[in-house]
Amino acid sequence: MSIAAERRLGDSIARDIYRDPDYLDDPVLGDYLQALWQPLLGAARQRGDVPPELAERLAWELMVWRDKRVNAFALPGGYLGVNLGLLAVTATPDELASVLAHELSHVSQRHIARMISRQDQQAPWILGTMILAVLAARANAEVANAAVAGGQALAAQTQLNFSRDMEREADRVGFGVLTGAGFDGRGFVDMFDKLQQAARHNDDGAFPYLRSHPLTSERIADMRARLPLDGGPRVGPLNTTPTGPSPAMVGGALPGMAAGPVSLRAPVTPALHGLMAARARVLADNGPDRWRAWVQHGQASAATPAQLYAAALAAHRLGQGEVALKLSQRLQAQTGAETRWAVDALQIELLLAPGTLNATQATQLQTLRDTALASQQRALLLLGAQAALATGATAPATSRLQDWVVRHPGDALAWQALAQLQLATGQRLRAIRSEAEARAAQRDFAGAVERFKAAQALSAADRALDPIELAIVDVRLRAVQALLRESVRED
Repeated sequence: MSIAAERRLGDSIARDIYRDPDYLDDPVLGDYLQALWQPLLGAARQRGDVPPELAERLAWELMVWRDKRVNAFALPGGYLGVNLGLLAVTATPDELASVLAHELSHVSQRHIARMISRQDQQAPWILGTMILAVLAARANAEVANAAVAGGQALAAQTQLNFSRDMEREADRVGFGVLTGAGFDGRGFVDMFDKLQQAARHNDDGAFPYLRSHPLTSERIADMRARLPLDGGPRVGPLNTTPTGPSPAMVGGALPGMAAGPVSLRAPVTPALHGLMAARARVLADNGPDRWRAWVQHGQASAATPAQLYAAALAAHRLGQGEVALKLSQRLQAQTGAETRWAVDALQIELLLAPGTLNATQATQLQTLRDTALASQQRALLLLGAQAALATGATAPATSRLQDWVVRHPGDALAWQALAQLQLATGQRLRAIRSEAEARAAQRDFAGAVERFKAAQALSAADRALDPIELAIVDVRLRAVQALLRESVRED
């Protein structure tokens, strides 16, 4: 399978994933994941595991699922899926980064394409059942298991052996990528130990990763043997000196952002990971009873920052605004520089909840809004735009987002936020164009064409207000129509 064919296949799968209600573009978690992902991708390129052609032509995009089961998976074309459950169960950035490095190595070593080449005529059926299993797993585990079983029934024993070889290769290459990026290689071993413990306790379906990536004593022993006896110095993009670690950084990377330099802003530390794992747990669970339990834990005098974060977010989801704000104030008192951005983002979320703010809270929201809009970090920028819409300060937010989407045209959420701001200020033509761009960013080309045509169909008075924008709409409509025709031919 050529790189171009693999990318086309991955794009077609991604188009369906974007429409799935379990697909989650959470800017806060997205920024954190990119802080781990970009150094890994940079290390893979530096090591030669990702040659320039592969770096440029595959998507290298992380897609997050609102699913509390522990799982991650690679799809064709450089798309990788990460369940909230994986974020929630990992205890350190290194553990999570080890899984991302392993999945990245499945992509960089082109395991899906190699598997297809090995199977010849049976390959399309196997690939189809693999993809069906991934997509079905979110809604019905039994359907997913049946799909996997069907695919395995078609595979010969040589294919199964080849899969085991691919797992070992992904371990070996992934370990080099992990340590080359400056993460602790013990993250691999710790994650294996965690998965092995789950396997011993008769996994009940909460760890799908164990079935798609079966552990063996050989794999575990190999990772342990790769650890230096003295711990060894960390080297790689995360470090400023060869003898001591400098934490990873959270930056303005986007869904769909290719490998390359990334603007780095805030450090990745165990403290930040604790807050992000707490966020993942709350977002993955829709049970009010669980939310109330988290609120109760957070109200204890000895509550940790992670417990306070989970409690504040859970109270917010329960509609207990005052409780959420009180908990976040306690969290703020325990916040260091490395977690400040995450706590500020949570504060904006809480203050934007429906209800009337008192004078102090209104002032706090305005201060946080201005700080967020001045940030180069995606999560803060998007939350700042929401705050600007709520407080009527639309002009600076519109300007910031327009600059952002010029540099990051694949950010669908930013286009949607920009459309809301433009609509609030009466810029109907620009708002409709932004809606179209948001749909195009998620490969909904038919929906994008419909919105571009809606912009062209506005009244003559609306169109005359901005002739340059109308000309852009005409050009973009033709370009997206061409993409739509191409996608129809591929289907």
